[in-house]
Amino acid sequence: MAINYKQIGEEIIGVVGEENITGITHCATRLRLEVKDRELIDDKKIEKIDQVKGVFFNAGQYQIILGTGIVNKVYDSLVQNNHDLLEKETSLEEMKKPSNPIKHAIRTLSDIFVPIIPGIVATGLFLGLKGVFLNESVLAFFGTSTDKIPEFVLVLLSVLTDTVFAFLPALICWSAFKKFGGTPIIGFVIGLMLVSPMLPNAYSVADINSGVEPLIAFGFIPIVGYQGSVLTALVIGLLGAKLEKVLRRKMPNSLDLMFTPFVVILVMLLTGLLVLGPILHFVENGLVYLITGLIKLPFGIGGLLIGFLYPLAVMTGMHHLFIMIETSLLATTGFNPLITLCAMYGFANAAVSFAVSVKAKDKNVKVIGTSAGVTQLLGVSEPALFGITIRYGMKPLGIMLGCSALGGAVLSLLNVQANSYGLAVILSPLMYIYSSYQLVTYIVVGICIFILSFVLTYLFVVPKEVMMSDDEYLGAEQ
Repeated sequence: MAINYKQIGEEIIGVVGEENITGITHCATRLRLEVKDRELIDDKKIEKIDQVKGVFFNAGQYQIILGTGIVNKVYDSLVQNNHDLLEKETSLEEMKKPSNPIKHAIRTLSDIFVPIIPGIVATGLFLGLKGVFLNESVLAFFGTSTDKIPEFVLVLLSVLTDTVFAFLPALICWSAFKKFGGTPIIGFVIGLMLVSPMLPNAYSVADINSGVEPLIAFGFIPIVGYQGSVLTALVIGLLGAKLEKVLRRKMPNSLDLMFTPFVVILVMLLTGLLVLGPILHFVENGLVYLITGLIKLPFGIGGLLIGFLYPLAVMTGMHHLFIMIETSLLATTGFNPLITLCAMYGFANAAVSFAVSVKAKDKNVKVIGTSAGVTQLLGVSEPALFGITIRYGMKPLGIMLGCSALGGAVLSLLNVQANSYGLAVILSPLMYIYSSYQLVTYIVVGICIFILSFVLTYLFVVPKEVMMSDDEYLGAEQ
């Protein structure tokens, strides 16, 4: 049966009240409404509407979870046929703008790193495939060895696996300039200069056996390339974009095209290499050291804490901060243990949704639970988190948090770590194919956490009201 998106939209507006809406937009999974009076909305009526998978209210927004591919069609049917709602249309950026400056800063960080994630994900897969391709056991199976592989093949493999991290500051500067209103190509050029091959390579300088020393300016300032330095590139990109905007306002039009880029590149390169670079590189190394130390706490305590805290960070939007830390870990160490310890959240959250769906008799809940669970397996967590786990109280949330924490502790004890980021749940094993031990261990732990979360939810926390059919529910009300 075809879905009537127009009818769904009209039913939602009928319950919320058109006059109650002051702003309307949508994201990948949710219809977002800014409302005057949240108390006027009957959540149960909204949740009974076809395709609605849950609702929640946060920061003045009434958010209705519809799911990927559905929400945009419902939204289009609303604004195309209602002039009054069209006038209330707002941008997602404007509606999501946090009043809390900390949240705003964290979301800004996310906006900078999200555009470069595909490149890093692809590189992680290349690294995994390279590990399989050059594995001595695999090569022996085919009757060959690494010394028999042509040099050009090894070089091509290195190009695929090393390029993104070698030029990571250029990508971050480009994205930061774009985010803060500068000219992206100027940011890209500055980023390339920070990793110029004419500078001593940062990785070689860090290797005491390489014999490579930093250049010394003015007798005390070490000058090196900033390969893998996330924080330096981020701050230089931010300051450079701000400087460019100031110069463009003051520079005469006849000189703007030539001298604005000239001044921005010169000032930011000198600032990066001589002033901020050495300081920020030290700060960044300290941050990586602290996170690594937390992860390696004995008895899996670090993994337990991170596995417990990450779902709470997702609920509050603070999880965007993890992206910068993960990028720094990858650039500095080549591995990303942080995403590994956070990953069990997705397995546990999906299992809670499926368990509620399987045990429920309420047809609407069964559909919502199954849909939310599948969506979570594909990496979108909001329908499961807000539509099922949080919706039914502290017990499902407690099981999800406990299983996520347990999974993080076990993976920490077993020293499992990814070599990429950006892949969730079903696709996440691809981040571990570089090692058979890593891949098998991760999959086994993930499956065990899924089963444990499913069983505990099924046995102990599915609420009674969803285990009643619609007829039974109406009979109980009467």
